Amino acid sequence: MTISVDTIKQIIRPYGDTTGDAMVQVSFTLPVPQGLRADAAALQLAGKMGLDPASVVHTKAIGPDFTFFIVYGKATHLIDYASIVVPEGREYPLLTPNQVNLAIKTVLARKLVVVGACIGTDAHTVGIDAILNVKGFAGEKGLEYYREIEVHNLGAQVEVDELVARAKGANADAVLVSQVVTQKSAHLHNTKQMAAAFADAYPTSVTGGLGRPLLVVGGPRFDTVTPSDLGVDRIFGKGTTPGEVASYLVAALIPTWSPA
Repeated sequence: MTISVDTIKQIIRPYGDTTGDAMVQVSFTLPVPQGLRADAAALQLAGKMGLDPASVVHTKAIGPDFTFFIVYGKATHLIDYASIVVPEGREYPLLTPNQVNLAIKTVLARKLVVVGACIGTDAHTVGIDAILNVKGFAGEKGLEYYREIEVHNLGAQVEVDELVARAKGANADAVLVSQVVTQKSAHLHNTKQMAAAFADAYPTSVTGGLGRPLLVVGGPRFDTVTPSDLGVDRIFGKGTTPGEVASYLVAALIPTWSPA
């Protein structure tokens, strides 16, 4: 008997205590006081999420009117792993620092200028520092280490107008913005505001590298949107390394260059 490849499935379930037991753990907060009624509400929510049976294994009052829950339960949903399309990977080559420097020196014949900052009320510079500072991240040195890249790290809580002014003053080729604070989608609002400000400041530009700087944002919660949604050229998520960013800048700003 011949089995069509199209009919092959690989059904998988979550793993909790035993392979295939479908057990998962979720946490959430409800706007109700801690107590038995709150526990019942949490279990009802878990049931509507597809956990049956479910147990409240931990609760903690957050002030008088909110309760944090950890719920453990059996998922009723199944996943056909074989039907999942592999997400597209990086569409540009990962370059070494020497290759990045060579590309910039050969084609631009000047330093590539990068301006970085955390904008709005975001004071978390860990992300932008990991990409820009010499100490870098994940064993890779930051963009300050690249001799052909001129880095201007403006730090935290930079107003959008100031960012635009500093980028124009430095003749920036790229602007890198890190957004870690995500409450009430602040990272999305801030990024859209930034993109609009650069569009106003460079009215004749069509895209990054053609009149205005390349606009690059990064942070842990940008996975639900695309660059076109926000008006930027590139979004990087958690775990991004300096080498990935440097390689992207070369691919985007010096597309005619390729490693030997």
